[in-house]
Amino acid sequence: MEGFIFSALVKRTPEQIRIFPEILKWLLIASVVGVLAGSASAGFLWALDFVTHFRLEHSWLLFLLPVAGMAIVFLYTKFGKNTSAGSNLLIDEIHNPKSVVPLRMVPLVLLGTLATHLFGGSAGREGTAVQMGGSLADQLTKVFKLDSEDRKLLLMAGISAGFSSVFGTPLAGAIFGLEVLAIGRMRYSALLPCFVAAIVADRICLAWGISHTHYSISQVPPLTAVNILWALVAGILFGLCAFLFSWSSHRATKIWNNILSSPYLQAFMGGILVIVLASILQTNRYLGLGIPVLLESFQQPLPPYDFILKLIFTVITLSAGFKGGEVTPLFFIGATLGNALAWLLPLPFTLLAGMGFVAVFAGAANTPLACTIMALELFGTTPGIYAALACVMSYLCSGHSGIYHSQRIEVRKYVEKN
Repeated sequence: MEGFIFSALVKRTPEQIRIFPEILKWLLIASVVGVLAGSASAGFLWALDFVTHFRLEHSWLLFLLPVAGMAIVFLYTKFGKNTSAGSNLLIDEIHNPKSVVPLRMVPLVLLGTLATHLFGGSAGREGTAVQMGGSLADQLTKVFKLDSEDRKLLLMAGISAGFSSVFGTPLAGAIFGLEVLAIGRMRYSALLPCFVAAIVADRICLAWGISHTHYSISQVPPLTAVNILWALVAGILFGLCAFLFSWSSHRATKIWNNILSSPYLQAFMGGILVIVLASILQTNRYLGLGIPVLLESFQQPLPPYDFILKLIFTVITLSAGFKGGEVTPLFFIGATLGNALAWLLPLPFTLLAGMGFVAVFAGAANTPLACTIMALELFGTTPGIYAALACVMSYLCSGHSGIYHSQRIEVRKYVEKN
């Protein structure tokens, strides 16, 4: 009888009150996730800046890249087990929860990425931050005794926190954690965890004294019908570039597996290829993150081949087994492609660079909303419409396969009618 009365009272309680304990729970858990991920990203970004400067001061380190690749493979073979799947492991665990992501993913991806950058590999940093954020977040599953559904939200919050803190874009980071799992559908039950974790992680990273790169679009033309048309054309080209990057990455991985069965030989030969290309071109322009060139793309016209060379260096590096992420190289590729398109399209090169910066990533990761919001956070609202148009068109024109092979297709980008 008492149970019946209690149940009746609960049902008669307004849902705004019934949901309050759940809100408090996720405010607490997501804040802890944000603190962990933000602190991990701060340490990672500091170390990445150190190894990058050290490599630039000691150019001979590039010739040790093949050995570094073999060392990375050894670490993952000896200690990594299933962690070599990286960000795709996190996405798989959200779709089909099985077991807690091993904490060893954090030191492995951290050391692997730092080694890649120290010796001159062309890679990014978001994959490392996302993997650290997701792995650290998943350790809270047992602490808070979360069920499988809550664990999905926890992992999404970790992804959002890692992405947010490494780029200094909390809103884009929150949406990225919601959008990257599946094409065409987002899990709105994760809104609070993702936003809280992303915002806290960004604040914590800044509190540790880490600063992020600032980009500026100096010229934005009036929003006329003709300029909108040119923005759509640019978006199509960015989408095709995103498709080229994703296709090349998957194809290169298959080629390595067909030619060389040993991952050690794959990493060694990948390092050799990077050395040969850099020696032929006689430049370190396409090694590492490439932030200086990214900044140049907003300031002055650049050689029109920059984007394709960065694409080649990055595909070789990552497909051969080196660690890092794809996003910062995609920023480089998109911004330099946009800069080059100013020779063809009647829009300012600085605006096209900003559009390409976010749009190529939007197409490759199938995350147009996160990338549109990133453009607003990085560049301001004035060029926002141009960036949004480019992101949407890139997303539509990049195909259904992207850089994350565990990403599911929930709703197709277009409906084919007979």
